[in-house]
Amino acid sequence: MPSTYRRLKHVVFGRPLPSERLEDERLTKKTALAVLSSDAISSVAYATDQILFVLGGAIGLAAVNYVLPISAVIVGLLVLVGLSYRQTVFAYPNGGGSYTVAKENLGDMPGLVAAAALLTDYILTVAVSISGGVAAMTSAYPALVPHTVAICSLSIFLLATVNLRGVRESGAAFSVPTYAFIVMMLVLLATGAYRYWSGHELPTITSAFKVDPVSVRQHGGGLSPVSGFALMYLLMRGFAEGCAAMTGTEAISNGVMAFKSPAQKNAAITLGWMVAILALFFLGVSFLAQHYRVMPTTSETVLSILGHHVFGGGPLYYALQYTTFAVLVLAANTAFADFPRLAGILANDKYMPRQLAARGDRLAFSNGIVTLAGVAFLLVWLFHGDTNSLVPLYAIGVFVCFTLSQAGMVVHWRATREPGWLWKAWLNGIGAVATGLVSIIQLVTKFTTGGWIIAVIIPVIILMLRKIHKHYTEFAEEIRFSGQSPINPLHHTVIVPVNGITKATSGALVYATTISDEVIAVYIEVDKRDTVRMQEEWEAWDIGVPLEVVPSPYRSILKPLVEFVENLRMVTPGELVTIVVPEIVPKHWWEHLLHNKTALYIRTAFLFKPNVVVTAVPYLVGHAYRLREWMDHDPDLYDDPDENETTTVEGGIVPHG
Repeated sequence: MPSTYRRLKHVVFGRPLPSERLEDERLTKKTALAVLSSDAISSVAYATDQILFVLGGAIGLAAVNYVLPISAVIVGLLVLVGLSYRQTVFAYPNGGGSYTVAKENLGDMPGLVAAAALLTDYILTVAVSISGGVAAMTSAYPALVPHTVAICSLSIFLLATVNLRGVRESGAAFSVPTYAFIVMMLVLLATGAYRYWSGHELPTITSAFKVDPVSVRQHGGGLSPVSGFALMYLLMRGFAEGCAAMTGTEAISNGVMAFKSPAQKNAAITLGWMVAILALFFLGVSFLAQHYRVMPTTSETVLSILGHHVFGGGPLYYALQYTTFAVLVLAANTAFADFPRLAGILANDKYMPRQLAARGDRLAFSNGIVTLAGVAFLLVWLFHGDTNSLVPLYAIGVFVCFTLSQAGMVVHWRATREPGWLWKAWLNGIGAVATGLVSIIQLVTKFTTGGWIIAVIIPVIILMLRKIHKHYTEFAEEIRFSGQSPINPLHHTVIVPVNGITKATSGALVYATTISDEVIAVYIEVDKRDTVRMQEEWEAWDIGVPLEVVPSPYRSILKPLVEFVENLRMVTPGELVTIVVPEIVPKHWWEHLLHNKTALYIRTAFLFKPNVVVTAVPYLVGHAYRLREWMDHDPDLYDDPDENETTTVEGGIVPHG
């Protein structure tokens, strides 16, 4: 079974990579664009929809008149944040994530706020991207709508599996869909622009969006009398929802070390590509949506409606939908690339379980990948894979990170005073103020539609991180040993639980006699008739180890054994007790189901007992037979062993005779 498992693991995840291959796993600019920018680029598939959903619910078709101006403001903010993060890339060559920048420049608590916001955003990135991709497919194939959660779950599983194969392989796998989506978007926008400028116009789309007759005039789609305050609030809500287009902007600055050398230069160039592509696509989609008066519905996205209108129902439309589905699913890969890396950094700083800092067989942070996939599964299930329910939770955390990162960079420039620090500090300062205002707008406008959940979750995560850090700090102090005090030896008694005279018992007793002169075999009496037979056989064996019979009137094995050990330690204060447990290991995996797990239960029962050591001596069924074959084949290897000698073999101690 172990060899079969290893072969299957190598097929699914690939063969283990040595540590020196880590440099080879780094990404080129083209691959990094697919791995680290797919989240940002793919957001054009739902950002315009979110603006129109918010505005259209109140002012109907008149919402299309505002989608392009709002998108333009968001793109302006995107450029500002992109320029700010470009400075972060060069200032922090080891990865200038919001957590690192905020912690080093603003203190531990701002760093933890940034970390909690980022962790939340990465989890939501997976859930929103996957559900958005599935929405693109269900727009083309409505019959799939009842299976939304199942398709989302399968997509998360496949994405996690590919990422477990390593960064380079996941990048290679995801490059084709990402670039295919970029090509299809360019074709869509170019075709739409050509028809607009050349005069080859198609009829304006008749939207199926339901119009509120109270808010909208029936002729011309104009606004009914609405107060200026109400309109301003609606525009801010639309702006806040549209800012989902900026999620993932920080991914490249978080992962500078994932790039091939020169890492900083390559990361800065890739960041410029990402901002340019995202700005073009977002403005292009919003322009076409405004020009053709497109309103999304709960069953069809803006891109799907535009695809129908520009391409018709032919192959190009389905190519657009397939690539949109693929890039949205793969957009979650940005989170799979950055969440494990951030979790590893937090683990090294003792704010998360240290297991998250370990790299797996393929040099990926495997534990972080599995953790992210599990939480994303839960989120998709709770929200039924509905993008519109998940998006209000989205982007709040990322703008908090933007603000803390830019504020931290202002402090950084003031402290280092490098050449040109003043204008750099001003740029980051403006970015901090802008993103801070957006954070407030998002929290206020999204609070009643789900934003309150993020306002609760982020403090809870911060408390969790602080609790973990406190544990590791106290744990380190508890186990710290100065080395100045002498090590006084304790009186050592070894106990071997036995239930019969077997080869496993013999092997455990042999080991026990090598570590102490005081060995006691303990037999738990469940049936007195078996006890008499056991005592007779033990006396006949006559190995010099006393047998202690412990009654168990309620047929329990663990409780009498624990009481026996506790009584022994009370009689001799400072007593060190080692319990040597014989453990039989069947030859085949399925045979484990046919045997009890007494050895495991004994280890668990004494786990929290001071001065008690539990060790298992395994006996591999079938191993003694093979050992006898080796002895018969080459008798010179063993010099006339008698019945009391033993030979240590891999996995246990096998007695001769």
